[in-house]
Amino acid sequence: MSATIYGIKTCDTMKKAFRWLESEGVDYRFHDHRVEGIDRASVERWCAAVGWEKVLNKSSTTFRALPEAAKSGVDERSAIDLMLAEPTMIKRPVLEAGGRIEVGFKPERYAALFKG
Repeated sequence: MSATIYGIKTCDTMKKAFRWLESEGVDYRFHDHRVEGIDRASVERWCAAVGWEKVLNKSSTTFRALPEAAKSGVDERSAIDLMLAEPTMIKRPVLEAGGRIEVGFKPERYAALFKG
């Protein structure tokens, strides 16, 4: 099964996910938000699959730097708009494989996806 992994190259969590995929022989394509951007359809698909609360990284430096007015009352629509404006607010990595979407990196979840 091949996969597409979305994120930014310099992220430590991304590097862990890359190492896991490579060690397990998983064929993957890397989509770098900073280089390639991200489209609304992808972000909407992720939010529909796992919930916008999981996709929006409220711990990111970019999100925390927002004015309080922008952070308060965030709903799905405003979260998607924020993530499109600043893709660094998307939790990393987002992995699409076999019709499934995983957000974040947990080796046991990747193992279940590719070996289960």
